[in-house]
Amino acid sequence: MTDGFARYPSLAGRSIFITGGASGIGELIVRAFAAQGSNVGFVDMDAERSATLCAELPGVAHEICDLRDIEALRRAFEALKDRIGAATVLVNNAARDDRHDWREVTPEYWDDRQNTNIRHQFFAIQAVAPDMIAAGGGSIINMGSNSWFEAGGGFPAYTTAKAAVQGLTRTMARDLGPHRIRVNAVVPGWIMTERQKELWATPEALEKHRQRQCLPDLIDPVYVARMVLFLASDDAKMCSASSFMVEAGSI
Repeated sequence: MTDGFARYPSLAGRSIFITGGASGIGELIVRAFAAQGSNVGFVDMDAERSATLCAELPGVAHEICDLRDIEALRRAFEALKDRIGAATVLVNNAARDDRHDWREVTPEYWDDRQNTNIRHQFFAIQAVAPDMIAAGGGSIINMGSNSWFEAGGGFPAYTTAKAAVQGLTRTMARDLGPHRIRVNAVVPGWIMTERQKELWATPEALEKHRQRQCLPDLIDPVYVARMVLFLASDDAKMCSASSFMVEAGSI
């Protein structure tokens, strides 16, 4: 699905770190940057899918990492830096939207969901920001979700974490802006990844969702990847502290 899409000369040769790059939206982001001629490295827990993707995309690097372990994240980023160079683009993509009943949430489960969906975003920024400062600038893209905008139910720990992405984005844009580091959020709607199709995209749910969108088409993950590319590129050089929606006008 690359025919007709934009090419960004500023991304050629640029080093990109992506979290959660082995499948879903993350996989499309990896593929999109690789097609731009970027130096791409990603971290993921899924060793098999990571290896398969890298075999298909020679030159793409990966490290196996559970992002709930911050020291492991730091080590993985250092390993990627050794292999493809210091990142001037970070895509904080990794997350899991597991459903859960609010009545059954324990403090331990709540903490695990925050560690899975928001905590690593901050520490990934902390890990790469010094090299971006040394390079004279960079772009950080945090993946949010419109689930909390829509008042979506059935996963309160997830929606709370994703709401926090907006706060993290804006405060880090202020702190890192003097160094010409841009920080933005991409906010997807219901994206038709294989996981969504397998677990939750019933005909009834899809029809209900279509009625909430302004546009009638379901959203392919490639369009999230295209927004990420734009924000990483020099075309978006004056974009920071903002949220960019890819949700077909959901209300």
